[in-house]
Amino acid sequence: MGNNIQAVRGMHDILPEATPCWQFLEKTVQDILHQYGYREIRIPILEKTELFERSLGEQTDIVTKEMYTFTDRNGDSLTLRPEGTAGCVRAGIEHGLYQGLAPRLWYAGPMFRHERPQKGRTRQFHQIGVESFGLHGPDIDAEHIIMCARMWKELGINGLTLEINTLGTDATRRKYREALVDYFQSHGDQLDEESRTRLAKNPLRILDSKHPPLQKLIAGAPAMNDYLDAESAEHFSRLKSLLDSAGITYTVNPRLVRGLDYYNKTVFEWISDRLGAQGTVCAGGRYDGLVKHFGGPATPAAGFAMGLERLTELIPEASADYAARIPQVYLIIADDAGIPAGIRIAEELRDKLPGLRLLMHCGGGGFKSQFKKADKSGAEYALILGENELQTRTIGIKPLRGEGQQFECAWTELHKTLAERLGN
Repeated sequence: MGNNIQAVRGMHDILPEATPCWQFLEKTVQDILHQYGYREIRIPILEKTELFERSLGEQTDIVTKEMYTFTDRNGDSLTLRPEGTAGCVRAGIEHGLYQGLAPRLWYAGPMFRHERPQKGRTRQFHQIGVESFGLHGPDIDAEHIIMCARMWKELGINGLTLEINTLGTDATRRKYREALVDYFQSHGDQLDEESRTRLAKNPLRILDSKHPPLQKLIAGAPAMNDYLDAESAEHFSRLKSLLDSAGITYTVNPRLVRGLDYYNKTVFEWISDRLGAQGTVCAGGRYDGLVKHFGGPATPAAGFAMGLERLTELIPEASADYAARIPQVYLIIADDAGIPAGIRIAEELRDKLPGLRLLMHCGGGGFKSQFKKADKSGAEYALILGENELQTRTIGIKPLRGEGQQFECAWTELHKTLAERLGN
């Protein structure tokens, strides 16, 4: 591109050819969320840096390496949101959403992390997040998982597997953390550099390592179940029973953990084997202590987030209904004198046929060039408004796909004719 300005590395344009799939994904998920009674909340892209330092932990990789943080003109430290839960919790506290209520919320939009760009991982990525507050039982955990299964069905996505686990309470995690530190310290010579760093900051993250030489060592590490408290064990048992009764297939993965300290009890992930190393398309769980951690009332909470970039790669082209974004008719106008009438005809058709996709030619040009553009648009019919049609108040209709002869139609009958031809 020479000296032209290009997009920031790791931040990608979503071109018109791809947006039908995104629109289908977003609308399908939003419709299902509304069916379940969830309401949309729109939270800022920018938050005070302290919000993420307190929620994610000052020593996590996200905070120390990945956040886009800057000082604004007022001297405040601001950060582009790396995830949505913290902002949603902040908004709930600020606006009193938890006072005697149990809100079920969802949000959508871009998130930002300064990671090494690779397939399935970009620096600006998009998520739909779901958060439920004030509900402490496993039934809301089950609803989230069941709702996801419905989304995959409606999106036409097959082959996703569900992994679940429990992290117990904060006290459970502290005991388990101590056991992991003792275990991995005793095998310190086998740890890679990244795992040694995690051992000091968050030893549970070592269980997430994909480093092949570590897998045997990880397999021999203490299991969370050996340290689980009775309350968490009962919660997890009831969750599994609810999923069984709903016909949801899952695998209990005792190595499924979270790198963020605010998670407790249930964690889950939906995973695809078609996306390479970045196979997780949706992840969630409970975070019962986060609202209180931010200064709000003690409020149980659970939620999940799905990565839209990864999901769009899994949606079958037929499901996304790409054809619905192609114009059905293309209005050709012979010369400038016909533009006022062309606009009136086009607007009347849009009024009488609300679902009609009509593209009116703009920019002038001869009939031949306009017909080429009409054909290239993918439209089924060309509407031709020439000098003769203006005088007789008719319009030519020429099929552009398959066989069929051009014919004339009165302006007053045009909407009926198109409705009959297009099935609108």
